[in-house]
Amino acid sequence: MPKPGAGGIMAAGGGKPAAAPEGPLAAAMYSASPPPPPFPQPLRPPSRRDFVSVTLSPGGGGGRGFETAGGGGYHHGKAWRRRFWWRKWKQLSRLQRSAILFTVAFLAVCGVITYANTPEPWKITPASRSAEGPNADVEIPGLNLANQAILPIPQKADSNPGDFSLQKPPRPPPLRRGPPNLQIRAPQRETKVQPEDRADNAEGRPSQAEKGLQTEKPVISWRGAMIEPDQSPEPPSHQGKELDKPPLVEPEDQKEPVPLNERQLAVIEAFRHAWKGYKEFAWGHDELKPVSKSFNEWFGLGLTLIDALDTMWILGLKEEFDEARRWVATELRFDKNVDVNLFESAIRILGGLLSTYHLSGDSLFLDKAKDIGSRLMPAFNTPSKIPFSDVNIGRGTAHPPRWTADSTVAEVTSIQLEFRELSRLTGEEKYKEAVDRVMKHVHTLAGKNDGLVPMFINTNSGQFTHLGVYTLGARADSYYEYLLKQWIQGGKKEDESVLLEDYVKSIEGVKAHLLRKSQPKGLTFVGELAHGRFSNKMDHLVCFLPGALALGAHNGLPADHMTLAAELAETCYQMYAQVETGLSPEIIHFNMHPQKGQKDIEIKAADQHNLLRPETVESLFYLYRFTGDKKYQDWGWEILQSFNKYTRVPTGGYTSINNVQSPSHPEPRDKMESFFLGETLKYLFLLFSDDVNLINLDKYVFNTEAHPLPIWPSA
Repeated sequence: MPKPGAGGIMAAGGGKPAAAPEGPLAAAMYSASPPPPPFPQPLRPPSRRDFVSVTLSPGGGGGRGFETAGGGGYHHGKAWRRRFWWRKWKQLSRLQRSAILFTVAFLAVCGVITYANTPEPWKITPASRSAEGPNADVEIPGLNLANQAILPIPQKADSNPGDFSLQKPPRPPPLRRGPPNLQIRAPQRETKVQPEDRADNAEGRPSQAEKGLQTEKPVISWRGAMIEPDQSPEPPSHQGKELDKPPLVEPEDQKEPVPLNERQLAVIEAFRHAWKGYKEFAWGHDELKPVSKSFNEWFGLGLTLIDALDTMWILGLKEEFDEARRWVATELRFDKNVDVNLFESAIRILGGLLSTYHLSGDSLFLDKAKDIGSRLMPAFNTPSKIPFSDVNIGRGTAHPPRWTADSTVAEVTSIQLEFRELSRLTGEEKYKEAVDRVMKHVHTLAGKNDGLVPMFINTNSGQFTHLGVYTLGARADSYYEYLLKQWIQGGKKEDESVLLEDYVKSIEGVKAHLLRKSQPKGLTFVGELAHGRFSNKMDHLVCFLPGALALGAHNGLPADHMTLAAELAETCYQMYAQVETGLSPEIIHFNMHPQKGQKDIEIKAADQHNLLRPETVESLFYLYRFTGDKKYQDWGWEILQSFNKYTRVPTGGYTSINNVQSPSHPEPRDKMESFFLGETLKYLFLLFSDDVNLINLDKYVFNTEAHPLPIWPSA
């Protein structure tokens, strides 16, 4: 056995030496070995494996090295490591090297994709952490938003509306209702921050660079369409336009505005709180996610901002309106490779732009309306001329949903007000002709039941499908609404009497097949009919009907329409009042049989959510405008109080909730629909006003997204 510290290499057991390696190190080791014996030794089985004895000592460079018996050192430096790993790499087969390179590349790509798809709240940077501070609020799913109302306890219908004390900001700006002459202080180049907002604004909304990064990512729309950012190097055509271009028309003349009351001020405060959250966390995006302080994209077209434009004008919020207008002028582009829903785009975007044009007289909004309107027209390129549900506004193509060739009846028959008005303003009849053709076709179809229509229609055959199911809820609701409103929009002319005929017949069908009374209070409700079998199910969406009935009666239809409107409005209010949070669920089932201790309403677990919908307050607005009964204002006030108590998020915005039956845990869904600003708060503001000239219903007709369009003058 070699002696400790010897540098030789021997066969274990003193046998024949191993083959001598070459090189300086080997020479040094062999020079220190003993001479061979003079005669051969008998061979014995090896008791140990061959081994190398190497003496380790500190190398000259401060690191570890190999040291030979002669004292020479070999340093384990960077150059040696590079050569070592390179030799190891070259010894691998081509297949092994390819496999390693592929694995490394795959892991790198996965890492990039994972980071890009990480939700914003999880991307915590030192800068954002320092901006929020160590004690910043953390929003989590299931956050209890109860008991955070900023408004007092709802007043009873017989109480004095002036007795409550509204908690106002320390120094509220002077507010007087303004369309068309918004009597507010001169617009500022930078929006002023109210004192109560400064602490929240410490976080700030994303910078321009951050917004650029956010919008460059592909995102999934509501129907699964991939939104790809436009890569065109050319600037949008509207950027070269003068922002203060004179309007083509003057705003509608109105009388001296009536001073705002405290309930209207409460709506303005609610709007500003919602807008604050949108501006800070979702500016330019479709929808605010107020709990996670982020945003959701549907089409990538700033839906909330466009939906809220005319609301800001009506509420007299000039600074907010001017800031939103600048975004429309410089950022809103429709040349995007994105699928949009024809119906939703028509009622929210096209309708919102047309309405804002009429209220403000600003031609910018008409130009944008022309752009989106022309891009939606490929939807009508079908064998039956019944439009497809989805349009790619960048490529000019259209298609039905992935799972069917059908469109819903509500979708194809609730775009008429908007396209007809676009034709009137542009002089291009193609828009009106396309949508009128749809209505004339539906008028002639078989499959109706006393004016009630099925929910689906095939874009190839042009025929109703899923026959035998009739509802005034989802997928059919606004068909009935637009029958009446097209007739009103056109000036109630004789050549559009077929629309009125279909509407009146459908109301008779509702009375004959869908109306029932609940127990124990005898509430009138509208159910559903499926293959001859009645269902006691009523969507919150059906609460548009009292307003439509009242509007029809105001325009000369039978007086019993107003009677039915009042009964249904009471029912829709009870859908709020009989629930623990004071907020209606999405769907109600009414009890029809007497039973001790039961309520009129039953809520199933799958239907407990509230989406901040406007239909009930919409109908309350119509009923108050036509009857003057202040109970409708009081009911609306209670609903606003409940929104503030259970859906208001402290950092800005309002959220839909999952459970209207749990005041302690309403379970926020972390989403503020664009219609909360476009419809719900707008109708509440109008409901609380005593000024009949604030959107005069003899001059304007609201589309189904609460965007007022002018009634055409009679010939």
